[in-house]
This record gives sequence, structure tokens and C-alpha cells, in this order.
Amino acid sequence: MESNRNEWQAVLFDFDGVIAASHAVQCAAFAALFAAHGPEVQQAVVRYHLGNGGLPRHLKLRHSCEQIARVAVDEPGLAELGERFAALVYEGVLAAPLLPGVDRTLRELSDRQVSAFVVSGTPAEEMRRVVAAKGLGPFFLEVHGSPRAKAEIIHDILARHRFTPDRCLFVGDALADYRAARDTGLHFLGIVPEGATSVFPKGTPCSAAVHLPAADAPAPCAAHR
Repeated sequence: MESNRNEWQAVLFDFDGVIAASHAVQCAAFAALFAAHGPEVQQAVVRYHLGNGGLPRHLKLRHSCEQIARVAVDEPGLAELGERFAALVYEGVLAAPLLPGVDRTLRELSDRQVSAFVVSGTPAEEMRRVVAAKGLGPFFLEVHGSPRAKAEIIHDILARHRFTPDRCLFVGDALADYRAARDTGLHFLGIVPEGATSVFPKGTPCSAAVHLPAADAPAPCAAHR
């Protein structure tokens, strides 16, 4: 991809908490799935979810069943839980507003012909349906999700499109996002809501709103190892 040295080649976004303000919807769904196990388990499951942002959903559900609710779960059971979760969150995620700056940033990327991608922990097909239903499909070259890990997805994007890692930006709100950027050599912008405490290492560029920093401004995450 030919572009000016001071231009990003690609910008990759997590979705929940970065594109859409949908964290409350996700928390409510995790609590609802484990309602039969009582409030203590519900609270512990939600804490685990919040403490492990960016982790693929099926891994969160397995851990919540086996390590928190202390119930065994097989693959069909895990799939059924995932379907129930998806049904609980779908309408809420569609209704969730975009984060401040998202609309402007996506339009700016489109105008500048910079490729944009979604790299989410939500199951891939569900993520594609949500992006399309929210009318955001035209802004993204590709939409990706679990079960593949984020670093695996990023490596695949870099290889197929021949992007240079230190000319690509990942925008995320979780340590898993930061680590995926670090492990693949991308720059990183952490999204931290107003009044919240950053979960990212000291010196990580952060913002309460989604924006597009200059391509030569922050150091790649690899520099923070």
C-alpha cells in the first residue's frame, strides 16, 4: 500500500468500549447468564469479565463456569451459553451510542483512504452482523473476531496487506488489546473513560475519546516491552 510516510497505513479497532459504548450491556448479560448461581457468583463473573477485557468470549464463559460457578461445561454447553449471551446483548449493542470521536475518526480515515479494521473478542460472525446493522460496514475493510486471538488476527492482516507494523495503530480499551499491539509491533492508543483509572503501563498514549494521532507521534508498543 503506497502512502505518505507521515500517514497511517491501517488503524485497527476493538469494538466494545472503543467503537460502541456497550460495556454495560455486556456486564448485564454476564450477570443474567449466571443468575441461577446467586448474586456472589454473578458479581464475581462480572468482575472477571471487566478484569479481562479483550479476552475471547468463549474463554470468559468457560472460566466463569468452571472456576467461579464451579460447574462443568462441555463444548455443546459452551456453545449454548454463547448463543444465549449473543441473544441477550444483540439489541443492546445495536442501541449503544458510538464513543465520542468515533464517527469523525472513521470518516477521516475513509476520506484519507486509510484502511480500518475491527479486531474484537466477540465471535467473528456476530461482530460482522453488529457492524453491518449499526451501519458501520462501509468504514471497515475487514471485521474480525474470536475464536482467533487478536495477535493472530493482526499478524494475518499485516501479512496479507503487506502493512509495516510501526505504521499501523491499534485502538483498544483493555490490556489484552495493548498486549496484542505490543506483540505485533503496532502503535497503541488506549481508551480510558473520563474519571476511570488507566489499566495501561505508564507512558501509554491514552484518551477518553477516539481520535487519530499523528503517525509519527507515539512510539510503537514494542518500545515499551
